[in-house]
Amino acid sequence: MLILFTGCAIFLFLVDQIHGIIATIEVLAANAGINMMYVKTILKIIGIAYIAEFASHISKDAGMGAIAAKVELAGKILILALAVPILTVLIDTIINMMPVR
Repeated sequence: MLILFTGCAIFLFLVDQIHGIIATIEVLAANAGINMMYVKTILKIIGIAYIAEFASHISKDAGMGAIAAKVELAGKILILALAVPILTVLIDTIINMMPVR
């Protein structure tokens, strides 16, 4: 419980810094003319990665290595599911850049 409490306290302490970083990324993306849907998706992917890693480490610290592995797998699958639209657009863009024969 102490590990969980400490981890959550550190995360809550960093929320303001995280919010500032996200706001800066959104401003940069808007200035560059990038579709905000892609930026938000990438930020979600990063968030899932951090949360899955945090939960995995807590599980490992509690001596539950099997659950930690399942949490990591679930995080990877969620990241893959969120990345599909971005990969689709990327592949479509590459195909459109290729010369027509």
